Amino acid sequence: MFSKKPGSPLPRSLQGSTMANSTFSVFGPDIRIKGNVAASADLHIDGHVEGDVSCTALVQGESGEIVGAVTAETARLSGTVRGTINVRELVVLKSARIHGDVHYDALTIEQGAQVDGRFAPRAVAEESSVVSLAAS
Repeated sequence: MFSKKPGSPLPRSLQGSTMANSTFSVFGPDIRIKGNVAASADLHIDGHVEGDVSCTALVQGESGEIVGAVTAETARLSGTVRGTINVRELVVLKSARIHGDVHYDALTIEQGAQVDGRFAPRAVAEESSVVSLAAS
């Protein structure tokens, strides 16, 4: 019924594992990480991370919680973040709860999101740190 000659090569579309070439990592809701997370690709967090998170693109689910700084090119937040956020493009969804300062280049916030902290464009944040260093 399913005949295949032994030793015949896989079709080109199936050669190499898709997972091995994946540039997307997922932390499910049952995952708890204590320590910094650094990814050179995209990251989806539904679990709990106690430590700084650094990646290319971050997607946080509603059940996700990050206690630490977040640094990414883009971030789409739906859960809780307790720490400083530094991103180029940020989308804060209505279920998000942010406790910390936010530095961004482009910002979108859905009605209903809760933020306890300050928002500042990244250029302004960089200038203020240079001014405070010069004043020292």
